[in-house]
Amino acid sequence: MMSVDTLILTALRAAGETGVAGTELAARLGVSRAAVWARIRELRALGYEIEASPHRGYRLLGVPDLLHADDLRSRLGPTRVLGRDIQVFEETTSTNDVVERLARDGVKEGVVVFAEAQTRGRGRLGRKWLSPARKGLWLSALLRPPLTPTAATQVTVAAAVALFRAIRSQTGLTPEIKWPNDLLLGGRKTAGILTEMAAEPDKVKHVVVGVGVDVNLTASEFPEELRPIATSLRIATGQRQSRAELAVRLLQELDRVYELICTGRFEIVADEWEEHCTTIGRRVTIHQGGRPLQGTAESLDPDGALLLRTDYGRLERIIGGDVTLDK
Repeated sequence: MMSVDTLILTALRAAGETGVAGTELAARLGVSRAAVWARIRELRALGYEIEASPHRGYRLLGVPDLLHADDLRSRLGPTRVLGRDIQVFEETTSTNDVVERLARDGVKEGVVVFAEAQTRGRGRLGRKWLSPARKGLWLSALLRPPLTPTAATQVTVAAAVALFRAIRSQTGLTPEIKWPNDLLLGGRKTAGILTEMAAEPDKVKHVVVGVGVDVNLTASEFPEELRPIATSLRIATGQRQSRAELAVRLLQELDRVYELICTGRFEIVADEWEEHCTTIGRRVTIHQGGRPLQGTAESLDPDGALLLRTDYGRLERIIGGDVTLDK
């Protein structure tokens, strides 16, 4: 069920330069013109530039640089699963933590939680993820895929493909996918994925897909030790990027690739992943705990695990670890 604000923003976007009359909006929404005007005032208070003209009605002239659930829904359009419920927090510890609680409460899949800032954002292996306010996209989605636990790696692969598509569509840049969960621009990390799973022996109960994208950070906003290895979309393009627009593109793409893996068509996703993955075909060292493995990354298996041809000729199935591209 869309909120009144979502319906108003959807109508304003559809009307474009033509504008939409208050009487028409009121009739569409089944509310009074006074109620429409009250919501317009609230949206203006949030920073939306909405012109009110006796001749042209209401026109949307500008939007603020914030993540607003009603606005994201109005941009998103119809999706199969992702974004059926969108929540935005001004600040939270970690969006993965919020979605994990929702999952345990039995919430249906498709809920997406954004945070304008995270106080304890994390990446893989418990590493801290820098999440400054209004500088990036920090979000998590709840999925309940019809997969076995061994095939759950497909979700990480799908998320990487969705993120690749969204970044390329918005910026025109072509990111590199680094196994298992990073996206790079010019060899520097700009986005990461953290998937966390709850499962029974024979089926996945739920997967929380966390995504962090450095969108509008400047070089000086990265800690000094990260500047040689991290970047943002703003640095890479030389322009500020719309975080809301990128968020919507990402949800749309994630919805598309998720449908593919849920309907047994993972090979389509895997082929696209391999096309843009810098790890495949390279000699690598993978650290799993204290055990380094060296060899050539050959491909993904049908479950989404990395197949590594070791120096001893064995084919190892790898589902996690730290990877270093060998010179």
